[in-house]
Amino acid sequence: MTVDEEGMLWIAHWGGYQVTRWNPRTGKMLQSLSVPAPHVTSCVFGGKNRNELYITTAREWLSEELLRQYPLSGGLFRVKLDICGAESYSFIG
Repeated sequence: MTVDEEGMLWIAHWGGYQVTRWNPRTGKMLQSLSVPAPHVTSCVFGGKNRNELYITTAREWLSEELLRQYPLSGGLFRVKLDICGAESYSFIG
């Protein structure tokens, strides 16, 4: 999961072929981004302006048939958005 600068939550869906954007105050789903892989593992904002969503996927536990249908499974995807990710801070221990 990750959060954008508007405080909305972005959730990667394992077995769901997508990343969704949710309003945590209302519980309403605001947006869905399809991913060409069944197992979406994580998402995070990046890029110079934090307006690129990086999405990771997995190949584990997929049948040969699904791997043929979704050969990009296990790949990293980048989607440019009109929304920026929340600023993050480094931990200094």
